[in-house]
Amino acid sequence: MSMKKNIRHGKVKLKFLLFILFLFFNFYNNLSSNSDLEGVVTEIKVLDKISSKNVLVKLKNGDETRHKDLSIKSMKCRNSKFDDNPEITAYIQVKDLSKKSNDDVFVFNGWMFSSSPSIAPFDHPVYDIWLVKCY
Repeated sequence: MSMKKNIRHGKVKLKFLLFILFLFFNFYNNLSSNSDLEGVVTEIKVLDKISSKNVLVKLKNGDETRHKDLSIKSMKCRNSKFDDNPEITAYIQVKDLSKKSNDDVFVFNGWMFSSSPSIAPFDHPVYDIWLVKCY
């Protein structure tokens, strides 16, 4: 009789150990996948509508860069969880440096989406900006 109790007790311990391992791996997987989604560098393309030339600009998040008459700053970028239709989002701030009266006013200040640039369009008479990559 005592042997059956020990076997039953061992099965309960084994199930509990497997449950703890499952929780640990699930938590670790969620933690690593969220860190993969956040990016450090944002790549954007800037199109000069007059000359029809585009330039790839790499921005480290938090740093501000100057491209001709534009001051561009990427605050944050993020990749989507889905692989079949990747979505890249980035929070970008753009100032027009040619207008001296509007030094503190942003031409664009908001989230930009790679698949739907018309949701929050960048409206400038000379330049066009679109999101390319986040890594």
